[in-house]
Amino acid sequence: MANLNRRDFLKNTAFLTGAAWLSHAVLGCSSSDPQAKNSSSIEFLHGVACGDPLTDSLILWTKVTPAQQPDLVQLLLEVSETADFSVIKHQQLCLARKEADYCCKVDLTGLKPGRSYYYRFSDRNTVSATGHGKTLPSGSVSEVRFAVLSCSNYPAGYFHVYQQVAQQQLDAVLHLGDYIYEYEQGGYATERSVELGRALAADNQAEMVSLQDYRKRYALYRSDKDLQQAHASHSFICVWDDHEITNDAWTDGAENHQPNEGDYQLRKLNALQAYYEWMPIRPLVSGKQLSGQQQSLSRSFAFGDLVDLHMLDTRIEGRNLQLDYKHYTDEKTGAFDTQRFITDLTNPNRTLLGQKQQQWLQTQLMRSKAHYQVLGQQVLMAKMMFPSELLSAFSKPGPELVEKIAQLTALKQRVAKGDSSLSAEDKKRIESVVAYNLDAWDGYPYERELVYKTAQQQNKQLVVLAGDTHNAWASTLHDQQGNKVGIELATPSVSSPGIETYLKLNTTQVEQLASVLPTLIDELEYCNLHQRGYLLVAFSKEQIDAQWFFVDDITKAQYQTKMGYQQSYKL
Repeated sequence: MANLNRRDFLKNTAFLTGAAWLSHAVLGCSSSDPQAKNSSSIEFLHGVACGDPLTDSLILWTKVTPAQQPDLVQLLLEVSETADFSVIKHQQLCLARKEADYCCKVDLTGLKPGRSYYYRFSDRNTVSATGHGKTLPSGSVSEVRFAVLSCSNYPAGYFHVYQQVAQQQLDAVLHLGDYIYEYEQGGYATERSVELGRALAADNQAEMVSLQDYRKRYALYRSDKDLQQAHASHSFICVWDDHEITNDAWTDGAENHQPNEGDYQLRKLNALQAYYEWMPIRPLVSGKQLSGQQQSLSRSFAFGDLVDLHMLDTRIEGRNLQLDYKHYTDEKTGAFDTQRFITDLTNPNRTLLGQKQQQWLQTQLMRSKAHYQVLGQQVLMAKMMFPSELLSAFSKPGPELVEKIAQLTALKQRVAKGDSSLSAEDKKRIESVVAYNLDAWDGYPYERELVYKTAQQQNKQLVVLAGDTHNAWASTLHDQQGNKVGIELATPSVSSPGIETYLKLNTTQVEQLASVLPTLIDELEYCNLHQRGYLLVAFSKEQIDAQWFFVDDITKAQYQTKMGYQQSYKL
């Protein structure tokens, strides 16, 4: 396959990812007594889902498994305002096509703002589970509640977090990426998968590359009953991160894509086609898909006058290749080329969002009249800067690392107290700081300042929601001049391993590390580095309430959930 440029990639992706098979329905426009008739018996093995809510519409999704392989399966969609379907508000025939992996999506319009709707799919012999979705509110809104999720790795453990989220009263679930993982059986986070009964499917145990690979991985994940329950309970608003394609993806490649795996652009097309088939999300184009008219995955959701949620793509659309410290380090001498690194890091052309998405976000912030401006995106925006000597220490994880961090924390506390006995060398150890993760916004500081500047010019305080790291974080955001521009709240993972695994720390050690990092990292206020869970955020005119919930064990069927931390903010 010839290498695609960005325009061709988006155009082809738009054509392949479902615009041609998305059904459109208007509430109330029903035939008198429609019946779905199929020659092959069907099963609903992957549940139902609802997503991308607007004030007047919802995307409704299901997947059917036919006994045979017909070109299409006919389904009846029914919608009601009550869970018992005592009054059917809408009936419509729709199709699940073989070319779309028998996934069916309906864009149901004509709905009322801030209302709950129940839906189900069926044919003459089989009925799906009942799903629930909620449209966006309009006008004056007193409260908005989100559950925020990220990094759900099926082989790593049970999806208890999804079960807990299903039971919450919410306006929407935000999934910030890494909904699936591309790795092979025996690879990342699969160590206990056979023991847990969560091994990859027998016909899908290699690393995902082809369209069928990605489709089969989604099918495995969506067979999970807890994930099905979460989707059936709430409207989801989703965005991809890297593992929906492959690790550390950027516009033209990825760390986990090798030459023997074929053309990267083709692999990306395969991944995104499967994503749009399996996720309750609108296609890249609406209606005139053959014209090449394009829409970005970036999109906004208005929750009345209270919250404007801007979903960003920090991974695929505009990201330049991530910097890597080792590329600036002389292999023979170990000397670090500081000047070249800083020049590359601060290059004004270096981008995470891309110019088009950056301009779109600026326009959204300028136009918005909502009380809160919320950015739903993947990677940490806060400046996660720590003493540079820890870079080498992190390559030797274990108790010695914890001890070194304790020493540096004690030094910083003495600096804060104005201890005059500190030597110049001690002060240098604290003042010489580096970013620990160049895959995050710290690797793209110029563009981060552009986002901050736009918010300040419009007198907007940002609330940034992040995933990616598998750990919980709360930070206060500042620009380069030290002005506060907002807060960042980051969710832990659903099941992917956290820092305790990478650093080979036991619970006591990792809790000690979490307790001192807010001292070492200026913008950081809270972190949890070893537990899986989710973030619950409630917005009101008066304040923002953030609560981090954690499950105690994802490797056992029985578990307990507790709230680990809560914080209120007034912006």
